Amino acid sequence: MHFIKWLYPGMRVKRWLGIAIGGVLAFGIGSALLPVEGGLLLRLFSLVLLVLGLAAAVAGVGLMVRSLLEVVSPSHAQDLVELVFQQRYLEKGPKIVVIGGGTGLSTLLHGLKPYTTNLTAIVTVADDGGSSGRLRQEFDMLPPGDIRNCLVALADTEPLMQRLFQYRFAEDSALHGHSFGNLFITAMTKITGDFERAVRASSKVLAIRGRVVPSTNMKVRLAAEHDDGSVTLGETKISQSPVPIRRIYLEPSGCLPTADAVAAIQDANAIVMGPGSLYTSIIPNLLVGGMVEAIVTSKALKIYVCNVMTQSRETAGFRASDHVRALVAHSNPGVLQLCIVNTEPVPPHLLERYRQEEAFPVEPDIERIRALGYQVVADNIISTEDYVRHDPDKVAKIVIQLVVGGRGRGPAPAPAAGAAHG
Repeated sequence: MHFIKWLYPGMRVKRWLGIAIGGVLAFGIGSALLPVEGGLLLRLFSLVLLVLGLAAAVAGVGLMVRSLLEVVSPSHAQDLVELVFQQRYLEKGPKIVVIGGGTGLSTLLHGLKPYTTNLTAIVTVADDGGSSGRLRQEFDMLPPGDIRNCLVALADTEPLMQRLFQYRFAEDSALHGHSFGNLFITAMTKITGDFERAVRASSKVLAIRGRVVPSTNMKVRLAAEHDDGSVTLGETKISQSPVPIRRIYLEPSGCLPTADAVAAIQDANAIVMGPGSLYTSIIPNLLVGGMVEAIVTSKALKIYVCNVMTQSRETAGFRASDHVRALVAHSNPGVLQLCIVNTEPVPPHLLERYRQEEAFPVEPDIERIRALGYQVVADNIISTEDYVRHDPDKVAKIVIQLVVGGRGRGPAPAPAAGAAHG
């Protein structure tokens, strides 16, 4: 009965199917007549049937597929070849796990997306500020903000859908401060009854390249012990405290990583930590029980992308080697093999702007990092248009080159033609 439905009027399939069948028949007749002895006229006729039949068959099949695609996925109907090429090409790319949170993580994902669909973003769930903090408290759920940013960074949908997820309601609204994406993930969590399921469902809506997973499913809180012995609770308060951090830890301490996070780490070609806030975005993931062990035992290349600017509270006065020391002190020396640092000077006009915020370029003290036992890749990895940021394309290119160079497990392709960054 289902086959008969294809013959219903208005399906826009019969015409193309008929052309394809006619083309096959013409090609078959031409093939049969070609070896028959009948003079030049018969041979020309058979050749014409062969050419026209082949053209009709190819055109009929192609137009039939496009007609079906216009119904299933209208936005991709005009670039079927490009769509198939990208999907098949990118799925052969390296398996890369990126660990962190905040804008640094989503920035790097933008750069890596054109090279592979085998991306897994492992995201901290210790955020307690802004919209995420309010939703976390009101609905007793994990914070959705960093997850949302990663989903949008990996999205392969229309730009309008991405803008929708990032839309933030105005201050004069009852929803002021909330982004649509955060509310969407919150609603999906209530519908599915599980935050991980909600993230998977949101991933399908945005048709992301790769996966986004929380580092743990437990509702954890970040705490910091300072040099003066005082303790600060909560990510937001920690990032605002002027007292240097001695160590940070999670409450409760017995939280476990998600199964998807551990599986991705064990199967990865490369594990990239950073860029992002050292104490409040990167290290919290490593404090989840079992996470460090999974990274250390993985055969993947372990990379740390060092920040390019210090943060006035968290990492004031930190050199690149100080970032590495803090990372290792909170985890294990085996979580890291290589550090990527910036050596490009920051333009003077931007230096002055950051100086007012008590932020300064991170000194790339390469020899000190090497003395700690780690390799260093030093290069120009920044973008300085309006702000000093990691350039996602530059950092991604270095990561891919390291994997191609044999330090990771498996080959990596060049970026797919036409692949867009978000």
